[in-house]
Amino acid sequence: MNGEVQPADEPDWVRAWMDQRDQRAERPERKPGEVVDPIAAQQRAARRADRVSAGLAELASWLDDQVRQGLGAFDQRAYSELSRLAARMVDAQAPGVAGAVRRAAAAVGRGHDWPGELLEELALIHLIVSAHGRLAELPPSLADTVQSRIGWTTETARVLAEGEKLEDDWLMLGRVIEPDEHLTVRRVWLRGATTGRLGLLLTFAAGGRPLDPLPARPGEYVPGALSFYPGALPMRALLTQSAPREPAPRPNGLNARQALAAYVESLAADPWNERWPLVLQDVRPARHGEGWALVDGSGAALELLPGWDAMRLLAVSAGDPITVAGEWNRAGLRPMTCWQGDRAVTL
Repeated sequence: MNGEVQPADEPDWVRAWMDQRDQRAERPERKPGEVVDPIAAQQRAARRADRVSAGLAELASWLDDQVRQGLGAFDQRAYSELSRLAARMVDAQAPGVAGAVRRAAAAVGRGHDWPGELLEELALIHLIVSAHGRLAELPPSLADTVQSRIGWTTETARVLAEGEKLEDDWLMLGRVIEPDEHLTVRRVWLRGATTGRLGLLLTFAAGGRPLDPLPARPGEYVPGALSFYPGALPMRALLTQSAPREPAPRPNGLNARQALAAYVESLAADPWNERWPLVLQDVRPARHGEGWALVDGSGAALELLPGWDAMRLLAVSAGDPITVAGEWNRAGLRPMTCWQGDRAVTL
């Protein structure tokens, strides 16, 4: 495979973002952060907050009913019920929660372990609903994360004005492109050479339009500054200034257990974190059941995403240990880049 994934429905929060962007494009140009009618803006925000609260209250009541009844009562009818609730969350202007409910619906009846997967999805939904109810009590960074996961967007002007700014030589670990007929999403993962901080650049292109050029090739440095979006686990950022890209050596990495522990640690800050960049050092691709895994010297392994074709990795490694950067989620690892010596190979 070439690092791209098969087409899928775009996340609700992205669709909402695109709608808001189109609406902004139709308004008269104004200075960044300027509100044309602050009273009207406050009223719109208050109305949306009321709709979100009402929708989440309905969802909380439904979740409580499921706890009393138990998952044993779930069957394919639950898919229809969850789909209805997902649509209700869209109406309530909580697109992030709608996406979470749809993921729960997709878990019903999928594979022999589906009850455990469904329970995990419902637990995360319950956690975000509970956190919303205590929003005023949360630390500001966690409150920002909760609102983002619900579907509230942060304006670019706020990120540029208030976001944490960090200069470094940013190594481009790799990129993932998710194409769709309506919207293409690209994630570019960066790691600071000096700070070790992780950065995520999100790019969107609608209607088959081309994506913006990459700031560098995988395996190269981007010297510059990132402005980070607010949150308990700040990774998403804007590249606000940069110098010409530079060659970079092969990055240091972790073994399988250390890499997985880093992801688990990230969940302590943001339990809803879905993706995490990993750099694995001295690993070999090997068969793992019906799929593939990257195995380190101790024999510990991280499974690759189901269906991932490891032939390119096998060709590059030729049986020798290699360094691999990938994007981890609960389904497995999606390799993005591997290094043969100091030469980066995009997967």
